Amino acid sequence: MISNQILQNTIDGLKSITRTELCVCDIEGKVLATTFAEADTYGLQVSTFASSLADSQAIGGFQFFKIFDEHQLEYVLMVEGTTDDTYMVGRMASFQVENLLIAYKERFDKDNFIKNLLLDNLLLVDIYNRAKKLHIETTVRRVVYIIETKNERDVSSLEAVKALFASRNKDFVTAVDERDIILVKEMKEGSAYEDLDRVARSVIDELNSIGILNVTVAYGTIVNEIKEVSKSYKEAKMALDVGKIFYAAENIVAYSRLGIGRLIYQLPIPLCKMFIKEIFDGKNPEDLDEETLTTINKFFENSLNVSETSRQLFIHRNTLVYRLDKLQKSTGLDLRMFEDAITFKIALMVVKYMSYMDKLGY
Repeated sequence: MISNQILQNTIDGLKSITRTELCVCDIEGKVLATTFAEADTYGLQVSTFASSLADSQAIGGFQFFKIFDEHQLEYVLMVEGTTDDTYMVGRMASFQVENLLIAYKERFDKDNFIKNLLLDNLLLVDIYNRAKKLHIETTVRRVVYIIETKNERDVSSLEAVKALFASRNKDFVTAVDERDIILVKEMKEGSAYEDLDRVARSVIDELNSIGILNVTVAYGTIVNEIKEVSKSYKEAKMALDVGKIFYAAENIVAYSRLGIGRLIYQLPIPLCKMFIKEIFDGKNPEDLDEETLTTINKFFENSLNVSETSRQLFIHRNTLVYRLDKLQKSTGLDLRMFEDAITFKIALMVVKYMSYMDKLGY
């Protein structure tokens, strides 16, 4: 709702230009702003007109106009006179107030505020001033989720997530692009990262229930101040990207669990190429045969335990040792040695990262 002072300034300005008396009332006939003293006596006419089907009407020497806010009747405008010129003044004044409503909503609307907050488009002082005007608490624990579907985001997915959190007026659901849905979730004191996973799972289940499959949810860390919400959003975006490279099988990706993948993601491509060249002498570890790669991955999964790896691969221990010896001869790295195993693991992740960036055209 526009303040009465803004309405008063508006019609005062219009009167100075058109030399016409104007008045803005609410739909019950209460005067909100006026340029003439007798406006209070027209309350009944205003309320009667507001309940009628007409958008404009001449009554008792005045033109009455309805002013809408997204098809919802918000105000009634009275303009003194019944001539064509008066009608034109009334239409222009109505248009001006309707545009004020739009501008006001764009400036103070919560959704718009949250979008600008996420994108770091606000000065620090503006964050707190606007949060206060919108009655948004500034010192509560929050976390940002990014919900991505494989197809372009549609209305049903956005509305489904909004409906899921409709009863929680301290949570915000919005979108900043055509693909992802953003959830800014307030978390209680003492909430653990297991609670964050449960929220992510509930979102995935809700979207799956309406036929939206292949959903991925990424989230950042919990922040304590509203000014840090953009930080959690950036973390969630990184988690989503890193997850696509290193954790493609996961549909819930937490920034706090990215591990070394987060560091590799921030490496420049030339440095990655130099590293791979030094480790593999110009060879590409992706060129290793499927059997060798399966052996390596299973060996890493079992924390370099030869006996357990051979058992899970259904091969003799000596066969596994032979494969590891063969790999050592071709690469110079003995995966049974911790340092060599770490080097090889990082190299495989770097190659994955390079392949992903190459597909994106970097």
